Amino acid sequence: MDETDVTEAVELPQRAGPRLRAAREAKGLTLEQIAAQTRIPQRHLETIEEGAFSDLPGRTYAVGFARTYARTVDIDQDEIVAMVRSELDEQGDERDCHAPASFEPGDPARVPSRSLGWFALFALVLLIVGGFFFFRQMFSPAAELPALVDSEDTAGAPQQPAAAATSAVNPAGAVAFTALEEGVWIKFYDASGRQLMQKQMAKGETYVVPQDADGPQVWTGRPDAFRITIGGREVPKLAEEEQIMKDIPVTAEALLARPTAAPQPAGENAAVPAR
Repeated sequence: MDETDVTEAVELPQRAGPRLRAAREAKGLTLEQIAAQTRIPQRHLETIEEGAFSDLPGRTYAVGFARTYARTVDIDQDEIVAMVRSELDEQGDERDCHAPASFEPGDPARVPSRSLGWFALFALVLLIVGGFFFFRQMFSPAAELPALVDSEDTAGAPQQPAAAATSAVNPAGAVAFTALEEGVWIKFYDASGRQLMQKQMAKGETYVVPQDADGPQVWTGRPDAFRITIGGREVPKLAEEEQIMKDIPVTAEALLARPTAAPQPAGENAAVPAR
């Protein structure tokens, strides 16, 4: 080795910051260009070149930024990382002394931001809530919370035979369903499965079953929320409490033939006008 080689070996920077700066200048790059390529803030690059690694946010960032910088200027990354760790120990960096030394991401500049993490969490919550309501509607289309109303006291009402309750009903009359609550779901269809009507009916809304329909049937989860009339005369409901009822015939003959309880006393339900 001649005298020139010895001089160059002696003058080779022995600290990580000057070594990185020398490599950058040898490639003819500016700090702005390094910042654009690495996405490391220029102020941090200046701190690295000055060797003030303890001024960076933490040991993890100091090591990660230095590794990325070394990769960008094509010098030995492991050598630079070793020098940075050594210099941090010399500078007495205590901010990360209790953190595991093995947690050192290769490029902290590419770690997702906090705002991105919150956005992902918000999107996940929306997905879970949307899925809940979707499957709830699919598997229980008529499910609703029970109405918070006081039940009528009918203990003292006189009981009459079922035959007397329907004896005055014209079996040839039109069958009508009137919603007694807001937004109750019901579906009508004929014996072949062809849909006649399906919707969430508003309170007081009435649907008249077509008299020429072939074997009309009903499906609902709130049979207690519909007043039924035949030819304008009220007959007992399909049920007095919430339950899913499907494929229930709703011709006048079928409704009059159902096992029925005593007629309901006049009250709020009887006051709902048919449309």
